[in-house]
Amino acid sequence: MSDTTTDTAPTTDTAPAAAPAPQGRRERKKAATRKAIADAALRLFLERGYDDVGIREIADAADVSTTTLFKHFPVKEALVFDEEDDVEAALLAAVRERPEGQSVPAALREHALRSRLLTADGDPRFAAFLRMVNDTPALRDYRQGMWLRHTDALARVIAEESGLPADDPACTALAHFALEAPRAAQDHDDPRRAVSRAFELLESGWSALTP
Repeated sequence: MSDTTTDTAPTTDTAPAAAPAPQGRRERKKAATRKAIADAALRLFLERGYDDVGIREIADAADVSTTTLFKHFPVKEALVFDEEDDVEAALLAAVRERPEGQSVPAALREHALRSRLLTADGDPRFAAFLRMVNDTPALRDYRQGMWLRHTDALARVIAEESGLPADDPACTALAHFALEAPRAAQDHDDPRRAVSRAFELLESGWSALTP
């Protein structure tokens, strides 16, 4: 699970992309094993607390060896953020696959408005997940590192799409604030409106930089 996961993939008004090649049996089995491990881990973490669950217990619950578990999740924290790669891929696709003529901030705004932080109101399991992450120092640190990796990756794609130098601080700033907006708006009376207002400011600054 991830607190930045979106509920739907990015959409565009351009011609649909070719459907991905179907997974082979080996890939499907690998994905199913990974999901079983992550599901077992999250269930135990939410039941007993992250620090009170051991790796061997998770492996037993998922009916795999600890060796298999570590092949999928090199560190314990990764079990909590098992969707990290998918989250980053969707984030980058929001920029790369945006409709022709749509600005980068507008594409990121649409992506941000699909954030689970803004759409999971009333979901007790997700609320419990957020509490666990916020109350566990190791998970907070891992989330911050993940957030920085996503920021760096997004900044590079923004630079590519905008024709700006890869190290342009404006690209890093836009990536930073685009990722921070859903978290900053989470406790607002109207989170979606707060995110939209934040992106209005980002759009104004970005359009002045890249007319």
